[in-house]
Amino acid sequence: MNDLRNIDPNTAWQPFVPSAEIPWTDRLAAHLFRRAGFGASFAELEEAAKKSPDQIVSEMIAKSRQEQEFRDVADTLAETVIPSGNARSLSAAWVYRLLRTPNPLQEKMTLFWHGHFATSAEKVKDPRMMWEQNQLLRKNALGNFGSLVQAISKDPAMLVYLDSTSNRKAHPNENYAREVMELFCLGEGHYTEVDVQELARCFTGWEIKNHRFRKNRYQHDGSEKSILGKTGEFGGEEGVAIVIQQEATPQFICRKLVRFFVCDEPELSDEFIAPLVRTMQDNDLEIAPVVSQILTSQFFYSKHAVGRKIKSPVEFMIGTMRCLEASGNTQQIAEGLMQAGQGLFYPPSVKGWDGGRTWINSSTLLARANLAQRILNDTVTKFHGENLGDYLRTYDIDTPIQLIPWFNRLTMTAPLDPIIEKQIIDRIPANEARDEKSLRGIVEVIAALPAYHLA
Repeated sequence: MNDLRNIDPNTAWQPFVPSAEIPWTDRLAAHLFRRAGFGASFAELEEAAKKSPDQIVSEMIAKSRQEQEFRDVADTLAETVIPSGNARSLSAAWVYRLLRTPNPLQEKMTLFWHGHFATSAEKVKDPRMMWEQNQLLRKNALGNFGSLVQAISKDPAMLVYLDSTSNRKAHPNENYAREVMELFCLGEGHYTEVDVQELARCFTGWEIKNHRFRKNRYQHDGSEKSILGKTGEFGGEEGVAIVIQQEATPQFICRKLVRFFVCDEPELSDEFIAPLVRTMQDNDLEIAPVVSQILTSQFFYSKHAVGRKIKSPVEFMIGTMRCLEASGNTQQIAEGLMQAGQGLFYPPSVKGWDGGRTWINSSTLLARANLAQRILNDTVTKFHGENLGDYLRTYDIDTPIQLIPWFNRLTMTAPLDPIIEKQIIDRIPANEARDEKSLRGIVEVIAALPAYHLA
């Protein structure tokens, strides 16, 4: 990765054009689907081979505005669990959506914002508030960043999570003001403590009544404030607008998007991400143009990106299942994700998940293996509605020797070592090679390999 200093940033973010040196292969297509979503089935990869990366990404972004029929079904499922008062049931409803959505990029970005504007049901006990925030993130997943920050600032779940409901004129609470600068928009070093205190005064009187946001004018400090060099009798909206207009905002968001979609390490220089920052500035802080530029860039398909990320628990389990067109016990999957370190609706802190190497330790690796084992050995788990053996035979896969490279192409960033491949095959008695249990066992063994956890 040290040779990144020799790469021209303007060239890095130029569109990738397949060549004799780097052709458009099903492995690169699988890379795109893993990063922009949660992996692709064999049929999706075959279809992708007929299109350009630019065409596929354009379709992914366009899809995020369609598929109303699926949204209605998924929304209804979530609505049915809200009366239970148990936010953990919402996790299962989101798992259902992740497994079946025809818009994986929209769900991937919803997951990104869930980690960015982290809000946990551990503190926000009202499932409806958590669900409505989730819908807000989904609606704005690829929209305008400024609009998203304005909306999240009035989101009841966020107001509860960061104590904005106790922000009063006589006693301003600085929690939300601090995080909107440090974690949501600017990053450390781009504001002062006085800016935080002044911004907190802008939000005084913002509260919730009957589960809805409202402004209490009796608790609002309407006097003059000075924030980031600007002075006026600002309210909350004006305060947010001042923050998102800072030059540091697009740089902060672009850097985070690159880490999410491209590579965990190393930290890229300001100069390297400058072309993306310009794109975001030129498009009035719209997210879709930046995501499109990232996912179609030369850098995204280079050796600096492929296999340079560690799968999150969601990417690991949902990706495995989507590649096999699988359905299963969503409650069990949601609980397993929690144990593996990525409970949906339960980020560990206001910072969200750190990601990268922090996803992996002896405890979370064991949790991943146990989750995969439980789901793959569960007879409820089906593959396009069938047993795994019947499903594989639709692709003319009938033996472990055929299954291993086929599954490898779908889910891994590089071919499996032939020695490991032989070791897996040798573990299976010849007379059991076509058994349903053996085929599921092979998937389970591959999913436990260290290389399987790379994206």
